[in-house]
Amino acid sequence: MITSEFLSQLSRFNLVIRKRVTSSYTGARRSVMRGRGMNIKDHRIYTPGDDFRSIDWRIFARTDDLYIKRYEEDKSLTTHIIVDHSASMNYGKTTTKFDYASMLGVGMAFICMKENERFQFSTFAEDLETFKSWRGMKHLANMIDHLNNIKLSGISNFSDAITKYKKIIDSKSLVVIISDFLFNIEDIENSLFMLGEHDMKVIMVMDPVERDLSLKGDFKLKDSETKEMMRTYVTPRFKTDYKRKLEQHISKIAKICDELGVEFHLVTTDKPIFDSFYDILK
Repeated sequence: MITSEFLSQLSRFNLVIRKRVTSSYTGARRSVMRGRGMNIKDHRIYTPGDDFRSIDWRIFARTDDLYIKRYEEDKSLTTHIIVDHSASMNYGKTTTKFDYASMLGVGMAFICMKENERFQFSTFAEDLETFKSWRGMKHLANMIDHLNNIKLSGISNFSDAITKYKKIIDSKSLVVIISDFLFNIEDIENSLFMLGEHDMKVIMVMDPVERDLSLKGDFKLKDSETKEMMRTYVTPRFKTDYKRKLEQHISKIAKICDELGVEFHLVTTDKPIFDSFYDILK
């Protein structure tokens, strides 16, 4: 649940982070689009009708040929924030994975807003829900209202969601994906590869209980997404096997991200939210 207290803390945190961290995504970003920026990208031969003020007179002095200067356009990247709202995110004693992911997502959007940058917010589970890209407090308020009222249900159809989302992004952007990523590793790899031309931050959110399996004894376990039940006895050997498989899954995601040049962050919901923010932004 996103509260007014969290927003007040976020506002104070933003003042601190601007002093302490040179963020990899806030501030102006240079687009590859050609326009009238400050830096020259290349030249082309002058043709009648071109703006004579763009003529590079230094080249003319050397060659007697007229060339037009073409510039890079200074343009802020849109930040795309995608949050998983499948049933598996509804886990946690004090703070659910979804609540934690929502606070991270709102925090990213808030910092964009303070930098007057455009952000687009989406959620996914079995399907993708996308909201119009915009700036300002009204867009942030709509985002918070949606997150506070959304029903957590269904499975994470990650591959389908990213396939659909790729069609939405019309220019080089920063894509922030927040999920527990407890689904097929091939889907993760193929989906991130599809977004390879963009800057990306992948944030894996886990509950400390599921990370360390701090349980023992006889349990009935229920899959929150498929609703399947399984009775098991948590023994030291069971915990060892579980943790080994989980660490292998996490390592595979980290390796995929490293090979694709994607930032990977693993956070647990018992870590103070602003400590996680600081680690992610620096």
